Amino acid sequence: MDFRNAELPLPHRVADLLARLTPAEKVAMLHQHQPAIHRLDVAAFSTGTEALHGLAWLGEATVFPQAVGLGATWSPELVRAVGDATGDEVRELHHTDPTRCGLNVWAPVVNPLRDPRWGRNEEGYSEDAFLTAAMGAAYSWGLRGDHPRYLKTAPTLKHFLGYNNETDRCRTDSNLGPRVLHEYELPAYRRAISEGAAVAVMAAYNLVNGSPAHVTPLINDELRGWTDDEVFVVSDAYAPNNLADPAQQDFFADHATSHAAALLAGIDSFTDQGTDSQVTIGRFEQALAQGLITEADVDRAVSRALTIRFRLGEFDAAEGNPFVRTAVDQAEHRRLAREAARESIVLLKSECKLLPLDPAQHRTVAVIGSHADHLFTDWYSGTLPYAVTPLNGLRTALGAANVTYAEGTDRIALRYEDRYLVVDADGARLSRTRCEFDAFDWGHGVVTLRSTATGRFVRVDADGALTADSPGPSEWVVREMFRLVEQGDGTVELLHHASDGNPTTEIVIDGERRVFDLELVIDGAVQAAEVAAAADAAIVLVGNHPLVNGRETEDRLDLALSPAQDRLIREVYAANQSTAAVLVSSYPYAAVWAEVNLPAVLWTSHGGQELGNALAEVLTGAADPGGRLPQTWYRSVAELPDLLDYDIITNDATYLYYRGTPLYPFGHGLSHTTFDYSALRLSAESAIAGETVRVSLTVTNVGLRPGTEVVQAYTHQQRSRVKQPLRQLRAFAKLTLAPGESREVSLDINVDDFAFWDVTTGAMVVESARHKVMVGRSSADIRLTATLAVRGTTIAARRAADGPVAVIGHDEYCGITPAAAGVKAVEAGAWLCFHNLSLSGVRQAALSGTGRSVTLRLDDPFAGQVLATVTPGGPLAQASSVDGVHDLYLIFDAPDTTATDLVLR
Repeated sequence: MDFRNAELPLPHRVADLLARLTPAEKVAMLHQHQPAIHRLDVAAFSTGTEALHGLAWLGEATVFPQAVGLGATWSPELVRAVGDATGDEVRELHHTDPTRCGLNVWAPVVNPLRDPRWGRNEEGYSEDAFLTAAMGAAYSWGLRGDHPRYLKTAPTLKHFLGYNNETDRCRTDSNLGPRVLHEYELPAYRRAISEGAAVAVMAAYNLVNGSPAHVTPLINDELRGWTDDEVFVVSDAYAPNNLADPAQQDFFADHATSHAAALLAGIDSFTDQGTDSQVTIGRFEQALAQGLITEADVDRAVSRALTIRFRLGEFDAAEGNPFVRTAVDQAEHRRLAREAARESIVLLKSECKLLPLDPAQHRTVAVIGSHADHLFTDWYSGTLPYAVTPLNGLRTALGAANVTYAEGTDRIALRYEDRYLVVDADGARLSRTRCEFDAFDWGHGVVTLRSTATGRFVRVDADGALTADSPGPSEWVVREMFRLVEQGDGTVELLHHASDGNPTTEIVIDGERRVFDLELVIDGAVQAAEVAAAADAAIVLVGNHPLVNGRETEDRLDLALSPAQDRLIREVYAANQSTAAVLVSSYPYAAVWAEVNLPAVLWTSHGGQELGNALAEVLTGAADPGGRLPQTWYRSVAELPDLLDYDIITNDATYLYYRGTPLYPFGHGLSHTTFDYSALRLSAESAIAGETVRVSLTVTNVGLRPGTEVVQAYTHQQRSRVKQPLRQLRAFAKLTLAPGESREVSLDINVDDFAFWDVTTGAMVVESARHKVMVGRSSADIRLTATLAVRGTTIAARRAADGPVAVIGHDEYCGITPAAAGVKAVEAGAWLCFHNLSLSGVRQAALSGTGRSVTLRLDDPFAGQVLATVTPGGPLAQASSVDGVHDLYLIFDAPDTTATDLVLR
């Protein structure tokens, strides 16, 4: 059989195997779980091994920092090494048990982190598309390996496209105007695909411009145009069902129609109904019977799936496979986990010479907080093979006798009349014997309770009964969350707060709903302050739980620390002003008080099994903090636009357009030493599209310690037809310098990266303009500047009479959202504008679309001269006599009016 002959070309082998399959066998291969074809000795194949920051869900494996922490390393080389180690562990488990661990891995996530409230913020790398693309490509290269023929694993980019909210994620519509789409969203995916690093993509749950992402034409029209190789596209879990589900998207009349549409749009593998493939098979059989798709359409999708399987070496002799077996959680992977955690730690503030800790001054150190002696894992973490907590790490670094500890958590008892609530492994009851609970405050009134009777967390089991046998939140449905709701008489009611839609439900104890007197047994902040006061320095570690108040299916409401954590920091600082706060979190905090008052503040993501050792190295000065922020840290959630509004340009969102003063800017991160920048020079004073300009400078460590620096180059186009970013990352380099050492740093900037989407031509254009080149330590700490003249396109005024004007190509708008091939008004009086439109010779006007009348005005949306009034989809209307170049406004009389093309002649 030719498909078994490794000497034949890949397309021939794929075609040979495809031709041997029956129509029924091919349809079955459209499901996530492809069946074995025993007559051909073809094994079963499943997509979807999770490997976001290490192999997940399949037992113990090396746990690296969360993806946002990997983004904070600003080191593609390190991220590639992490991907390589993860790919090795996937391969090892696949060798051990191929039925449990497949080789199509669903990682990395390359959605730009547009809004830090996104519940899955920790899964992405950065708010910047350029940095996201660099890290996504690096991780993908590590996962796939560098063999010219075989893939180690098949990396899958998630989630295409415009996915940055969990709130109603299957029903919300992401508004991606042409510029946001082509300049911000698509570039985050393109690099990994065009380089050949990633070979697959997962479609997103949401809608994009009116259409579900699973049927967007962008899959075939854009994504697959970036490479000559096959790109395998998988659905997200249960997303195909959502397309025709009345409770979800309800976009199609029935499932046969929706599945056919998704297949034609480019979805090759349907992740639906768990392991039950029969539902998917039945829907495709209906679609074939109704003529909605053909066998050729099925063949096209199956051939992409088979191509991946061939590239993984499945049909070749085992001895020819270059990816040998390797140990999971081997010593080298442990070393790499420690390096990744260390390089991801960001020193946000450092004053008063508190850090690095000096053994002569800081003989005793108090380690305090909920995150001091516990490592939290997120939904896509693997099982920790071991855990080095910050307390462990500092005890090892400083000596156990020199480190004191306080968890800083309130201990409470709940009394009903003369009895107490007791929750242990046997359940809940009222007893005269007092049971106490450690109450962890996660904000928004949500707490978790650890029973002193068992040392385990209280949960509500599937039958609604209370028990204290949980290690803490870890499941998809979090059952360990509660609310202590104050009543008018000072008592509290204990309510259960579950993560599945966040319902808050009553709890029945001994057959009745109860309210309790809350007794504060231990004030955690006061106890922690006493411990801090007795030490020379204090380290307070607080942050989020990755599965509470923000996670997949749940966005965050704000960026504030919980009240108890905020009070803990204040009380400890009041007791000992040599206090550093370490924020351990999946997202930025608006930690304004800490920034103003504390001498030192650090941030790390949930850093995996080696976080404690890595943090100890940074705090003691054994290592320099290597991380830089991959996101803007805002002072308040009020500085963010609506979570569901994706137009970063109009909203002045992300560091690209944000005009305020952030708490900490994009790219920010301090060192234990000081660096000097000098001698900036450009390889050319001017350039054209297609050229590369080399930016060179000298960086010197002028401090007394070895240090790590991330040199960042930004540009700003100083004059343009359109609104340009205030600053935009173009290149970066990470280096380590000894005290007094100087090094020349060269950064290459591609002039093609200056291109923006020109709505007048519907293409990416490099405009003739001067660009300010800015090099520094962050987007707000610029040390050197130069000017580069770019000779490119001069964008002329649009000539209305040349042909239909695509309405989606407008320049400015209010109350308008993209929809399908055009726009839709969301309110009466909504308007859009075309700048610099030549109206010479125009005497008639028409507008394609649906709805009520639209008024065309010149130069002002309210007082400008009326050119014409048209009805979308209606006949040509007579236009006023006007010549010259004008701004043309379209004012929509009623909501839900749509428009696609404007005809002026």
